Amino acid sequence: MPTVTETYIENRDIVQPNDTNNHDTAHGGVVMRLMDEAGAMSAMRHAGETCVTAHVEGIDFAKPVPRGSIAVVESWVYDVGTTSVRVRLKVDKEEPRTGERERTAGSRFTFVAVDEDGRPVEVPRLGVETERDEELRERGLPDSEKTA
Repeated sequence: MPTVTETYIENRDIVQPNDTNNHDTAHGGVVMRLMDEAGAMSAMRHAGETCVTAHVEGIDFAKPVPRGSIAVVESWVYDVGTTSVRVRLKVDKEEPRTGERERTAGSRFTFVAVDEDGRPVEVPRLGVETERDEELRERGLPDSEKTA
C-alpha cells in the first residue's frame, strides 16, 4: 500500500518566453499543464497504473509567474476511491537567484487509473503511516473534510 509521502512530487520549470502572455507572465494554460503533468505523476506513482484526468476543481490563480521565474509544482495524493486518485496541487513562483518562493496557484485534481484498453482499474488504499503522511493528507483535504 503506497503512502502519501511516497506520492509527493516537486517539479520545477523555468518560464520561457514562449510560455508567456502579453503581460510577460506564464499563460494560465501553461500553469494548468504543469499541474496536470505533476498530478498525473503522483497519481501513477500511487496507482501503479496509467492515470487520466477526470476532474479539475477550480484553479485559484493568486499571482502571476513572470518570465524567467521558476514554476515549482508540488503534488501528492491525499485520498483515493475505488478507481480514482485525488491529488492536491500547489504552484509557487521561485526566484532563480535566491530561491525565494511565493504561492501563485492551487487546486485539487481527480485522476482515474486505467488499463491498456482505457478501462478503469482498482487502485490500492492510501497508507498514512508517518507524521509527514498525516500532515500532507491534512494539507490536501478541503476544509470541509478536515478533522476538527
